[in-house]
Amino acid sequence: MVTVEKHRRILLADADAFFVAVARLVDPDGAGREPLLIVGGTRESRGVVCSASYETRKYGVRSAMPISRALRLCPKAVCVPVPRKACSAKHKEIRAVLERHAPAVEGASIDEWYLDLGGTEALYRNESLADTAMRIRRDVIREAGLSVSFGGGTSKLIAKLAVEHAKPRPGNLATGVHVVPAGGEDGFMHGIKLAEIPLIGPRFQERLGRLGMRTVPDVLQYDEATLAQWLGKREAAWLCDRVRGIDGGHVESHLDAKSISRDETFPTDIDDDDELGRELLALLTRAAADLRGDGMAARTVRVKIRDWDFRTRQASRTLDHPVIADRILLTVAQTLLRRLRAARRVPARLLGVALSSLATDSTADQLTLFEALDNRLVETDRDRSVARVVDRVRARFGDKGILPGGLV
Repeated sequence: MVTVEKHRRILLADADAFFVAVARLVDPDGAGREPLLIVGGTRESRGVVCSASYETRKYGVRSAMPISRALRLCPKAVCVPVPRKACSAKHKEIRAVLERHAPAVEGASIDEWYLDLGGTEALYRNESLADTAMRIRRDVIREAGLSVSFGGGTSKLIAKLAVEHAKPRPGNLATGVHVVPAGGEDGFMHGIKLAEIPLIGPRFQERLGRLGMRTVPDVLQYDEATLAQWLGKREAAWLCDRVRGIDGGHVESHLDAKSISRDETFPTDIDDDDELGRELLALLTRAAADLRGDGMAARTVRVKIRDWDFRTRQASRTLDHPVIADRILLTVAQTLLRRLRAARRVPARLLGVALSSLATDSTADQLTLFEALDNRLVETDRDRSVARVVDRVRARFGDKGILPGGLV
């Protein structure tokens, strides 16, 4: 008897202009004015744009742009700090709706969720994945009050690329859902530029560009053996899968409840330890703030590094008790990064940090004395007080309101 493997049914839900939409819900009189920028900092600071309303984007404003440049392009823009608590609450609210419709939901970021609809065909009376996505989208809009776009297909990669075709844009008549049907992956990928594919960063794009490859069809004209001669076996095999939309990653619904993570793919590979240390500090600061914002504490710190040749390595350490203070978490993370760099000192294309083994903050409110032989890892009342004061300052003045010394 021959067993026929069913195609996977994966969706990616991506909240449209999430920070902007939440800010308008929180303050309809102030943030409801047009146009709007959600910023990490203040109008007068050197911070960056975290999210831009669709009204500002027609002027060329985009996320990660310096505030000063965004205001030159759109002088009438209203700048509003990131509404962190409201965003966290909306994230959970949207996820609750998604979990009613899918057996597995994985939070990819504050405004993205992967859904695995495998095995739900009978539940939805064998309707198409696109129709199911439309059904879920309507429920999210009605119950959470926010617009969400859906991309779908047979892999997480296809879903990620497809959602960009579903998002509303000026002059774009997208319906909010774009699903690539099983068997249609090749046709869909033929219209994709290599720069659009996740993890093909600027440095890799340059290497491929020198070989005359800038789009998916440019790569598909060569077999894997030929690509291996130019790129190496590991990168050639990885690239051949990506340009065909092949991604074996599964939707893991347990990740949200067990970890808070942040990572960054660099525009150019980094080989300097001090520069990597600054990147780690920025990532850890964000992750620790989110940890405290969710009322949680963490016992395990994990650092991940992806080398220039796509080899991914990680190291972790679990403490005796959960902690919340940046100082303790950063001390552990820095030690882990040094260990990874000592084992293999090559340029890095990605760095990530994850906080896991989470518990409610109540245990961290008590004086935590552990690993007494290492005074750096003794979390004190002062550590926790400092962390919470910093959170309050940033909540009022934005992410740039107060910075670690290493980022100034």
